[in-house]
Amino acid sequence: MSRFDKIIDRTHTDSEKWDKYKGRDIIPMWVADSDFETAPEIVEALQKRVAHAVFGYSAQPTEGVKEAIFDHLRSQYDWQIDSDWIIPLPSLVRGLSLSCEMTEQEGDQVIIPATIYPPFKFIPGNVGRETIPVPMKLLADERWVLDFDALQKTISPQTQMVLFCNPHNPAGTVYTRDELERLHAICKEHDCLICSDEIHCDLILDEGKKHIPIASLNEDAASRTITLMAASKTFNVAGLGFGFAIVSDEALRDKFKKRVRKTMPDINILAQVATEVAFKHGEAWRLEQIEYLRENRDYLMREINAIDDMKMYPLEATFLAWIDVSRLGLGDAQSFFEAAGVGISPGSYFGDENFIRLNFACRRALLEEAVARIRKAVASIVQ
Repeated sequence: MSRFDKIIDRTHTDSEKWDKYKGRDIIPMWVADSDFETAPEIVEALQKRVAHAVFGYSAQPTEGVKEAIFDHLRSQYDWQIDSDWIIPLPSLVRGLSLSCEMTEQEGDQVIIPATIYPPFKFIPGNVGRETIPVPMKLLADERWVLDFDALQKTISPQTQMVLFCNPHNPAGTVYTRDELERLHAICKEHDCLICSDEIHCDLILDEGKKHIPIASLNEDAASRTITLMAASKTFNVAGLGFGFAIVSDEALRDKFKKRVRKTMPDINILAQVATEVAFKHGEAWRLEQIEYLRENRDYLMREINAIDDMKMYPLEATFLAWIDVSRLGLGDAQSFFEAAGVGISPGSYFGDENFIRLNFACRRALLEEAVARIRKAVASIVQ
């Protein structure tokens, strides 16, 4: 029995994920928050730090977390950074917002994928920028990627930034080097910045794929890119509130850091301890989790694609399934599946009402129960 099969009661832990359906028989499979206990090395380190019993202001970032991030990026992605490029953040959503503020002025255009994690859609407007969506494209091998031809036609002199997501949320795509090089070439041609959200980069499920930070392509790509990363999704420590930006260009980095100091609180020491230990000592746990998630993905793919009028696309990364339910004619997919006892995220949140997103980072038995409920509900409406 895997450690990831352990039953963990989250119903009385102030969990946003589980409290949404408090008192209702609905399995929560919506927000990107796993149900797994984090690596024991992280728990032990946090307990040791709490026992110290003094929680004053901490260094920002600590030497330990800088060293851990530096070594992690080098070992996992062959990306050699300078530790001074690391800028700690209390959340990557705030990192997206600050990145948009790095454009020249209000009214500048920021391009986003038309199907994307919801904050991409409202953040540019919140800071006075114009949001320009570019569609995703389904390739012959059933991979969803940004439509680069459409991007080339859409980008204009007013475009100052492209918000990018790799691995993509919700489609789970891991972009290839050729695809990243094409994106970089377009942005270089039009002299615009890139903000690359790579929070799921350590959750690659496809054994034939490898994550490549776009900033690692070459010096020009690095100079125009703000890379956003965190240990939060991989190690299930999102509630501690720690992410980081990597910014190599000195002028851009100074501008970014000034905005951080003016608008964000310091990072608490426990969050930094968790991230340091995750990257330094959590690799065995991460790989074990990857294998478990891979098996969950394969099970879900088989079962969903065996249900009439449902289609789950191949998933290269993340624990978030992107499922086409357009042929079911549901109207309100969220309400339909909640009535069946499964809480999903409706595709409309991400820009495509034909889909649902389902979080399968849970013990296998719970996933099997969710699939049984989905199968029964769909059978009741499909003739």
